[in-house]
Amino acid sequence: MALEVLLWCVAVLLGTGVAAVPAATHRLATSLVYGLAIGVSAIALATAGVVLLAGGPVASTLKLPIGLPWLGAHFRIDTLAAFFLVVVNLGSVTASLFGLGYGRHEETPARVLPFYPAFLAAMNLVVLADDAFTFLFTWELMSLSSWALVMAQHRRPGNAEAGYIYLLMASLGTLALLFAFGLLAGASGGYAFDAIRATAFSGHVSAIVLALALIGAGSKAGLVPLHVWLPLAHPAAPSHVSALMSGVMTKVAVYGFVRIVFDLLGPPSWWWGALVPLLGGVTAVMGVLYALMQHDLKRLLAYHTVENIGIIFIGLGLALAFEANQMPAAAALALTAALFHVFNHSVFKSLLFFGAGAVLTATGERDMERLGGLIHRMPLTAFVFLVGSAAISALPPFNGFVSEWLTFQAILLSPALPQWSLKFLVPAIGALLALSAALAAACFVKAFGVTFLGRPRTPAAQEAKETDRWSLAAMFVLAALCLLAGILPGHFIDALAPVAQALTGENVPRQEQLSWLMIVPIAESRSSYNGLLLFAFIALAAWSATGVIHRWASAATRRSPPWDCGYPDASPLTQYTAGSFTQPIRRVFGSVVFRAREELRMPPPGDTQAATLRVRMRDLPWDVLYAPIAGLVGFAADQLNKVQSLTVRAYLTLVFGALVILLMVLGIWQ
Repeated sequence: MALEVLLWCVAVLLGTGVAAVPAATHRLATSLVYGLAIGVSAIALATAGVVLLAGGPVASTLKLPIGLPWLGAHFRIDTLAAFFLVVVNLGSVTASLFGLGYGRHEETPARVLPFYPAFLAAMNLVVLADDAFTFLFTWELMSLSSWALVMAQHRRPGNAEAGYIYLLMASLGTLALLFAFGLLAGASGGYAFDAIRATAFSGHVSAIVLALALIGAGSKAGLVPLHVWLPLAHPAAPSHVSALMSGVMTKVAVYGFVRIVFDLLGPPSWWWGALVPLLGGVTAVMGVLYALMQHDLKRLLAYHTVENIGIIFIGLGLALAFEANQMPAAAALALTAALFHVFNHSVFKSLLFFGAGAVLTATGERDMERLGGLIHRMPLTAFVFLVGSAAISALPPFNGFVSEWLTFQAILLSPALPQWSLKFLVPAIGALLALSAALAAACFVKAFGVTFLGRPRTPAAQEAKETDRWSLAAMFVLAALCLLAGILPGHFIDALAPVAQALTGENVPRQEQLSWLMIVPIAESRSSYNGLLLFAFIALAAWSATGVIHRWASAATRRSPPWDCGYPDASPLTQYTAGSFTQPIRRVFGSVVFRAREELRMPPPGDTQAATLRVRMRDLPWDVLYAPIAGLVGFAADQLNKVQSLTVRAYLTLVFGALVILLMVLGIWQ
């Protein structure tokens, strides 16, 4: 019954997208499309939540007579699919609620409204797919509908290039997944997932499929060095679409990796648990370092998606290492930490993108250097953005802290692994995780401080007004979830127990039976955490400090000139900037990670020209990997362009030569 309800929800979303094509310019189209998306996604969310909380071991399946004639389209919902459907549809509900207000300011609604429900439907279908053809078809539908949303404002500088690069990377990912499923199906062509599960694979095939899954799912999720499209495409899309792409679509990519590697591929090898978390650790640190260097608020958030995808893959890699060494309890803990961070990141990243969208709507600016002082003009937006900043910085009592703390608890179990390479590698990955958490906190001190604190730097910031009630409602729902998942994490961990049980054969001990809402992932003698008590202590300490200050502080008003960094000019331009905030970090890591170069021009004494400081930074993966490929493709295209001006005799010679070569290859092959 649940599967049929979900498929009907998908059908309604697709129908809404089709109906929006001729009606997108109508004045009620925005309200109708987003209103229907809210209702349908809420039904899908409730249905998936019931399946997840029921935790039944039996999956529900359905076959429809569409797709390949001899295969049909298989759909399936189990606990893993139910969890990711909760993530997808929670993000869809809040994004659609935000879109009710934000969509009224959309410049090109006819380019957004038809593809938005199609995008929501495609993400649901990817999770429900139970055969390779349906999975790849819906994966491509997800990619193309999101590409259309990225290109909605294609006339803005850089958006067309962002859409082009996104399309190329999406095609690369789909090609890798196509090869992966081809190897999994084998010579028999068993493309249904049940047939793949029943097949035993050799070590070489498993290794190749793992590499292809990392490329296919990693390119969509944002693993380094496959992340290059993400900081370009996410800022180009409308803000509620950016929230879906960053907070939800990347999790669908994580689902694809988990489905292939944990479910279809069979028992892992120990070295998988070295490769995957190492990629995750490098991704986490590189993502946060690139985020620190950004002045564009949406690009900063996009790079933080790269960081958090790295954290998720650290947990998934640890689960593979523990599972390969027959440590199911530790594998369940690492997998639970990764999946909990999937949920947490979808919540606080959507919240932060909504906040950035509210700022963009109010000011027309994404550059933090042109903002400032918005806490006085947009106090509610500032509050929820601060909650999201604390959550993504892994500060208690919010949800981001709990999932990263669980990941550290899994890392602390690594000395029990028998391989010496893992004994040394996993603690090093833990150090990378700690470094990324510290840098994330520094990054969001910069993002919140420069954007919302201080004084307005431009008239646009000076004249900003609070956003609409629909957008505020969506942000406050997510802010409440950030706090709720942080102070009551045991209920969320217990909800993930059926997923861990299905994939690892074990689950984290039930947390709901513990007193005082404490969580104990391993044993109480080793580690425990109580978010509710910590929240109560923080609230009591803040209330007490406020009371003491108001009771005993002097009532006299004292005014004095504020510190102005040695400048008598009271201009807001003398404030601390985003660039100056990150200068020490840039100088520590810049020469290695960014190839940063500072060009300083200081006029001689008596010269009235202004001094200038220009900082040039490079994207190392782009320079090393993609730029040479782009140059090679351009060179090959220039050479092949000469073919169009050949004579008929030359064309016939080329065709004859190609035929001879193909016959020779066929003869050698046989």
